[in-house]
Amino acid sequence: MHTRTLGQGLQVSAIGLGAMGMSQSYGPNPGSRDDMIDVLRSAPEHGVTFFDTAEVYGPFVNEELVGEALEPIRADVVIATKFGWRIEDGKSVGLDSRPEQIRRVAEASLRRLRTDVLDLFYQHRVDPDVPIEDVAGTVAELIAEGKVRHFGLSEASAETIRRAHAVHPVTALQSEYSLWTRDPETEVLPVLAELRIGFVPFSPLGKGFLTGTVDQRTTFSDNDIRATIPRFSADNRGANQTLVAHVGALAASKDATPGQVALAWLLAQHPWVVPIPGTRRTARIAENAGSTAVALSADELADLSALATRIGVSGDRYNPQQMSFIDR
Repeated sequence: MHTRTLGQGLQVSAIGLGAMGMSQSYGPNPGSRDDMIDVLRSAPEHGVTFFDTAEVYGPFVNEELVGEALEPIRADVVIATKFGWRIEDGKSVGLDSRPEQIRRVAEASLRRLRTDVLDLFYQHRVDPDVPIEDVAGTVAELIAEGKVRHFGLSEASAETIRRAHAVHPVTALQSEYSLWTRDPETEVLPVLAELRIGFVPFSPLGKGFLTGTVDQRTTFSDNDIRATIPRFSADNRGANQTLVAHVGALAASKDATPGQVALAWLLAQHPWVVPIPGTRRTARIAENAGSTAVALSADELADLSALATRIGVSGDRYNPQQMSFIDR
């Protein structure tokens, strides 16, 4: 596994690991908490040393899980977490990026993650009630105090990125990006290239769809977020099957998996792109890490890049409520 550099100097493994699904959003967990600790600790064996979590995952329990799992190898890994939600009675009830809230979250995250510094601290969603300059300034203070190393944003618009970066350098933007979610390409990616900001795509495998393991017959439990996403309705899954079948055919020709091709396409976009696929199985970590060895020709990359336009993608990537939290 090679490394990549985000922003002004944060070195991370080229493929990271999103830990959210170990605590929420994707239905019953196939293993116990101890099993998830074993999965997290196995990641560096496959070269994966960049881990992503957030206070809102669970809430709180995902950070506790990641903290316990990585404590013995803390010096060898990079941990990213996030602030920006108002959590009451164990539920997210809205956004809150007031400076005093950012500080509270930082202190709590440090405790839960069993560390003395947060490697990368993202604003999880842009809070329209708090100027982004105040957010960037507060994180800059935490960096000066040695509690945070790098500042990040998530699902932020090009304008917001520029304003934040003018106050304190933004190391990374985390937003959804994959073969079937191409929103950042028009405005955001050019700004990231200009300002030398890294990009960390979440859901790089389309919440599992691009792996070829989800089809019209798949059923989702009530606590699986995909049951609420228009793109995952039975009709839309049927319509979108053509895209993943195309990816699967290319993968078969390369003795790779569809997921590996989808990740290899992302890695080929820019040298500062670092996908963070989530999984709850060590075998998937090994598979995802293997994407760094999948070579795609210029013609294959161009063909994959044109899929979303040529074939089309049916259904939005979030329900209306979740779409309302995206800074556009």
